[in-house]
Amino acid sequence: MKAVRVVGYHENLRLEDVDKPEITGPHDVVVKIGGAGVCRTDLHILEGQWAEKSQVRLPYTIGHENAGWVAAVGSAVTNVAEGDKVILHPLVTCGLCRACRDGDDVHCENSAFPGIDTDGGYAEYLKTSARSVVKIDDRLEPSDVAALADAGLTAYHAVAKSSRRLRAGDRVVIIGAGGLGHIGIQVMAALSPAEIIVVDRNPDALKLALELGAQHGVVAGGDHVEEVLTLTGGHGAEQVIDFVGEGGSTSEGLRMTRRAGDYHVVGYGENVDVPTIDLISSEINIIGNLVGSYNDLAALMALAAAGKVTLHTAKYPLDRFQDAIDDLDNGRVRGRAILIP
Repeated sequence: MKAVRVVGYHENLRLEDVDKPEITGPHDVVVKIGGAGVCRTDLHILEGQWAEKSQVRLPYTIGHENAGWVAAVGSAVTNVAEGDKVILHPLVTCGLCRACRDGDDVHCENSAFPGIDTDGGYAEYLKTSARSVVKIDDRLEPSDVAALADAGLTAYHAVAKSSRRLRAGDRVVIIGAGGLGHIGIQVMAALSPAEIIVVDRNPDALKLALELGAQHGVVAGGDHVEEVLTLTGGHGAEQVIDFVGEGGSTSEGLRMTRRAGDYHVVGYGENVDVPTIDLISSEINIIGNLVGSYNDLAALMALAAAGKVTLHTAKYPLDRFQDAIDDLDNGRVRGRAILIP
């Protein structure tokens, strides 16, 4: 089969012929890929940022946002059958450790991460496990929802945590209305009665944010922090979700957070630098957010099937992988880039 491989760091990806994955264990599921999301993490992988953490052996197939159709199943698989339309939780988990038994499988002690530390979905087929496949509604197509497997799931996870602390009359600030942020806005509008304020440098992104359920759009790059404070009566928002995490957004996000509020960090790239006395005196919580759980993904797909979350995509054939990578790296993708074998 055809697969897009990492052959070396700081080198271009390469399309190669590799063996199609086969069922080797009772809980294995082989999926025919219908769509694979192109994520900024993939750029970081090519830069070598994940080399030490993942310990992956090169060459390997990249791609961790995947959806498609079940092609084969192991002897003990009962939750899906050949032909089922599925989206894949990004982790392959054990089901036996404490985190898995708590439903917090993203922190599984014995996980594999296709596309990060083992072969992923920039390919015609991918092997995963029964624990990782979520059946999707017949109204949804794999290429339309693939990036919800990570970008959408990460956004849902942070927003769901945040929304539990919000009530009518509260305000939430969402920093960044791009690939993750535009999903987060929709999830927040679906889950919470709070007033949504979106901050982004791109006026077109803010226009989309208002169409997706935000009440206010604030252009970053000037006195946007003061503008947010004005919109929140001078107090800041009860919840701030930062999908950027660099370029000064962390200090600005904390300034936009109300006393006893929560600042959620999702994007990464810089340090959070805050005097401990400020944390104590304001009782602001700084909360890190990783990708969501299997149950989070199932809930997100229910919102997608109900038409409450729509992924904006730019689609590319698999052999145009370099165009997709270049477009993402140069800011030419609105929403998420999707590779289709």
